[in-house]
This record gives sequence, C-alpha cells and structure tokens, in this order.
Amino acid sequence: MFVVAPVLFVLAVVAITTGALGLTGRLPRNRFVGVHTEAALSSDETFRVANRVAAPTSIAAGALLFAGGLVTLAASGIVALLVAAVVAAVALFTLGTGANAAAQAAEAIAPPVEVGGCGSACGACSLRDACQPAS
Repeated sequence: MFVVAPVLFVLAVVAITTGALGLTGRLPRNRFVGVHTEAALSSDETFRVANRVAAPTSIAAGALLFAGGLVTLAASGIVALLVAAVVAAVALFTLGTGANAAAQAAEAIAPPVEVGGCGSACGACSLRDACQPAS
C-alpha cells in the first residue's frame, strides 16, 4: 500500500492548497484548479466568489484524503485498498457538493449572457440572415 498512500497525500495537498487559496481569494483565475464552470470563469469576481464558496469542502476533502492516506499506510492488504477507495469516493462526493454550491453562486452573480439579435440564444444568428423573417 506504499503506492496508494502517497497518491492520497498528493491529492490531499492539492485539495487543501486549492481550498486555502480559494478561501483567501488568492487563487488566480485558471482552467486547471478550482471551480471552472462557464459562469465562474466569466470574470475575476465570479471566479473568486465561486472558489470562496467551494473552499470549505475542498479543505474538508483534503483532510479526508490525508487521513485516508495515514490509515492506508497503517493497514495492509485488502483493508488498505478498501479504505482508500471509500475515502476517495467520499472526498469526491464532498468536492462535488462544494462545486455544485459554487456553480450556483457563480450563476447567481454572473453577468447575463447576451442573446442574438432575434432574441434567441440558439446560435443560428451567426449564420447570415438566419434571424430575418421569411420573405
């Protein structure tokens, strides 16, 4: 289980670091770590708010992963693998819960999306004269 525990520790460090930076508002807007929905990436402010909302669950998931890594080091055989799998699943669920709340917060404060000239956001307006009435 010497291979599984370091993986859990690395994931824990990433989750805790991302959560701490998000909580303090110092996580730079990017497409790799943090909440990166379309609404969250629409501005620096929405990215900061979304990651501040998701930060507590990210830190909690990191703590779970770290504790799971410690238990995996202490256990052996199938018990260690079972603990690692359960901890990873719970941490993933925890991260997902925070990301969902953060996405809703970003949607609430994101600027409205402008629609095409015909009043629809179908995307057909990019075609020439697609929104003109039929002759």
